[in-house]
Formats: sequence, structure tokens, C-alpha cells
Amino acid sequence: MERLIALWESPSVREIAWTIAAVVVVLVLARVLRRVSSRYIDDKDVRYRVRKAIASAGYVVAVLVVVGSLSGKMSGLTVALGAASAGIAFSLKELIASIAGWVALSFGSFFRVGDRIQLGGIVGDVIDIGMLRTTMMECGGWVKADLYNGRIVRVANSSVFKEPVYNYSADFPYVWDEFTVPVKYGSDYALARKILQGIADEVTAERVAGAKEPWLTTVRKYRVEDARLEPVVTVVANDNWVEFTVRYVTHFRERRMTKDQLFTRILPAFDETKGLVGFASATFQLVEAPVFNVRMEAPPAAS
Repeated sequence: MERLIALWESPSVREIAWTIAAVVVVLVLARVLRRVSSRYIDDKDVRYRVRKAIASAGYVVAVLVVVGSLSGKMSGLTVALGAASAGIAFSLKELIASIAGWVALSFGSFFRVGDRIQLGGIVGDVIDIGMLRTTMMECGGWVKADLYNGRIVRVANSSVFKEPVYNYSADFPYVWDEFTVPVKYGSDYALARKILQGIADEVTAERVAGAKEPWLTTVRKYRVEDARLEPVVTVVANDNWVEFTVRYVTHFRERRMTKDQLFTRILPAFDETKGLVGFASATFQLVEAPVFNVRMEAPPAAS
């Protein structure tokens, strides 16, 4: 007990103890405030931003407390830190690059929480941006179209400096999609084009109307061509069939749904033409059969 009392009487020990206690209080208070904000804020975007702001503020205050307690002793550590800085920078280069990536993400316009991006070869929705890693809910993989597969992926923030960042929902949350419809030779091609164009116009009408304003904003902001938003049908002939391509714009979260709506109407519309328009399938023609020379020998006689 006497040793503990004597140790507590040391100014350095008391200063370290008070510093640790202050840091613990700051972190606990930040944790409590995060829980309270989650309970009383209903909007998920606002709730997420408030929680992240409280957490960041807690860490900043904790660092300031530590720096303030060591301010009187920093002069003695300056030489040692200067000598070790080169080795520390080399050994922690990935960590430093990730923190620099977090700063770039915080003040740049790469992406934000809720955006669908491709980063580090992973496509998914951003669900959290940490100081070292970006957390994503992955899309695709073994699942077709742009649907969640259930995997949560964490990508180092340093990837923003090493690889391209593809953002599906930044300024223009729409994408162009297309599919091909094979029509057999001898069909009524004009009727086929009319059916495809009419169905595409009707199905995508609301999406085209919703895409016009953000597209105009994008054209004014960037040096980009004022592309067509209305659906278009083009045709090309190949060896097996006449191929119609339907190109249209849709929201980045509705690619599969839009294609389903289109084909749900195209299939019965082709059937209602009573054979004037028919789907084509791959056919193979055997031009010439090779000549087979068969040589048969009698079995040897029994001895």
C-alpha cells in the first residue's frame, strides 16, 4: 500500500492516470451519444451521419487530450521521433495511404454512403466509410444482374489512389442498358421494329422523364455529349437471324426489373402476330458428309 501511495504521489504517474481517465470518459460519452442518436433519429441517412460525426469528434477530442498532456514533454521526444520517422513511414505506408484515402473521400467527390460503386474490383453499395476501409454490400458474383449476394466486403481506402473508381449513382443515377432480340428471316421486320419501339417507349416513359433533369445537370457540369435518353431500336443481319437491339435508360437499381417488364410484354406481342414475327433460334446445316472407308476382316479360322 505504501508503494502505491508513493507511486501516486509521483506527478508523472498522476498525469498519465488523469489522461487515461479523461480519454475513457470521452470515448464512453461518445458511445452513449451514438446510442441516443440512433434511438431518436428516424431518418437512416441523418442517423448514420450523426453517428459518424459523434465518433469522429470523440476520437479528435481524445487525441487532443493526449497531445495536451504530453505537450510539456514533446521537446524531449522530438529528436527520437525525427530519427524514427523514416522507418515508421516505410513500415506504415499502407496505413498512411489508407488514412490519406479517407481524407480524400471526406473532402472529395469520389462517392458517399449509399452510392453504388466499383472499387478494388468489387461492385456494391457503400454502407460505411471508415478511416482505413470502405465497407460495401457486394452485388453480382454468383448472382445475376445487380442484386446483393449477401457478402460484406471491406476495401482499403488506399485503393482510390491505385485503381479507377466507378460510381453508378453520383450525379446521374441512371444507366443505359440494352438487349438483343433475334427474329427469323422472312418475318415482317417493320412490324417487329414497331412492336419493340412501342413497348420500350411505354415501359421506360417514367424513367426517361426522371432522368432528364439529372442528365441536364450532368451535361452542364461536365464536358459530355448530350446523349439521347429515349429508347432506340436498331437492326443488323447476321448468318442466322435478323438481330434487333433495344437500347434504353433506366435507374441503376432497376436494370433487372426493367428488362423483365419489357420481355413480359414483348413475348405475347410477338405471339399475337400469328407468325408474322417469330423468334429465331440457332440452326446448323451439314453441308457435306465425309467419306468413311470401312475395311472388315474375317476372323481367323479355329485350329
